[in-house]
Amino acid sequence: MCDREMIRAQVTKAILDLAKAAALREGSQIVIGCSTSEITGGQIGKASAPEIGECVAEAVISVCEQKGFIPIFQCCEHLNRSLVMPLQAALESRYTRVCAIPQPKAGGSVPAAAWKRLKAPCLVMAAQADAGLDIGDTLIGMHLKPVAVPYRGEIKKIGCANLVCAFTRLPYVGGERAVYKEG
Repeated sequence: MCDREMIRAQVTKAILDLAKAAALREGSQIVIGCSTSEITGGQIGKASAPEIGECVAEAVISVCEQKGFIPIFQCCEHLNRSLVMPLQAALESRYTRVCAIPQPKAGGSVPAAAWKRLKAPCLVMAAQADAGLDIGDTLIGMHLKPVAVPYRGEIKKIGCANLVCAFTRLPYVGGERAVYKEG
């Protein structure tokens, strides 16, 4: 079994590194896709580990509360990759809410744990997050704003799972005569 403290530390560091690289601000939305099966060395979708889901959700929520970020947790394909997030943030972002409550084997262990830990959770159909962590190749790209910029931080794996990070930037518009401002 995986060391929960190690996983908690890896997730925390990965988010903090991504936040620094992306210059995330208070109110930034971070989407987390996570396969606890992959973290424990199993095949995605085949070995859900609720105790690892609780560990990951707790780490993400803790960092986001400290930094003022909005955590968003992607469910698996059994819930059409819908997302768990705080209700107030969903309302402010005008995201379309959907009706389901994630379970470890129908939504995923991390979203199920996040549902229990968030003060007022809701499920939304889609999001446009500012940055994201994809733990175990869960394919979070559909929930990032355009334009996604891949980021390779110091942490390459969470447990046994591959870690892929991304943040977004404003799209460049115009042509060769356009002048762009940073940020």
